[in-house]
Amino acid sequence: METLWFFLVAALIMMYVILDGFDLGAGILHLYVARTDTERRSVIRSIGPVWDGNEVWLLAAGGSLVLAFPLLYASSFSGLYLPLMMVLWLLILRAVSLELRHHVDNRVWKPFWDVVFSGASLLLAVIYGAALGNVVRGVPLDAEGYFFTPLWTTFGLGPESGVLDWYTVTVGVTALVALTVHGAAWLVLKTEGEVRERARRVIPNLWVAQVVLTLLITVMTFGIQPHVAQRMFAQPLAWVLPALAVFGLAGIPLHARRRQEGRGFLASATYLAGMLLSAAYGLYPNVLPAINDPANSLTVFNASAPRYGLTIALYWWIPGMLLATGYTVFTYRRFAGKVRLDAEGY
Repeated sequence: METLWFFLVAALIMMYVILDGFDLGAGILHLYVARTDTERRSVIRSIGPVWDGNEVWLLAAGGSLVLAFPLLYASSFSGLYLPLMMVLWLLILRAVSLELRHHVDNRVWKPFWDVVFSGASLLLAVIYGAALGNVVRGVPLDAEGYFFTPLWTTFGLGPESGVLDWYTVTVGVTALVALTVHGAAWLVLKTEGEVRERARRVIPNLWVAQVVLTLLITVMTFGIQPHVAQRMFAQPLAWVLPALAVFGLAGIPLHARRRQEGRGFLASATYLAGMLLSAAYGLYPNVLPAINDPANSLTVFNASAPRYGLTIALYWWIPGMLLATGYTVFTYRRFAGKVRLDAEGY
């Protein structure tokens, strides 16, 4: 049951990254691909009907994490308090910028919120990536499962590492590039005219960097977290997950050249799914490794709720996720196709 919940939470995080990832990418590209107010409205309208629904998956992942692994929640939220507060404020700023942009027709008002939207999206992508890097690298957990990590120290690795070091920053930059490409694929799919053409040009320009960074963090991860390498090499079938990422990565430029917009977006989503599932599989059974003493690591067994509670919770989780999935499918089908600027707002 503990293993089941581990992979359920991993699947929810994967869904959030794929769905909210493209509107983060659209936000990152907002100021580049859209040069006029009309073009910027089209970018916002491409994500307008779905961005808040996408964040339901973040709430679902967070709620499932608290329910299934309460010790992990208590430990990570206390030790990484400052980065988590930064994520919260950036999420608020993105939402506020989308809501307030249309309230005042002013030459200063709209550009100001455009910058806030784009900047918050960019920083969120980097922080999410750095957070994943911390989970893979590990944190200085004590025997009771708690820790404190400053935002940065010397940027070197070791027991005194901060949230930001050269490894977690590299993962953050990789996340930034990957989500920017993902957002560009979405804008190509949903917009027309100059916005679509500028977004289309972003993909091949960033794809090479995406390939290099993917190879780099893979090699770095195997060196920094030997447990991941041991898991992958011990189970040959596990290489299906990295192969999924490679398949998606190879398909991004291929479909872009053929102007197969839907397939290009799905290829980007496949890459993200393969990378995240590979990380989850490689970490198992750890949910938060300890870099000072592996014996202090939080695992699916010592950080989980009682098995009876996990069993009962599953009965509630299934209908809840069916509702969320049904809502997501309905929304995307209802607002399928290219965006049209027939009115103000998103």
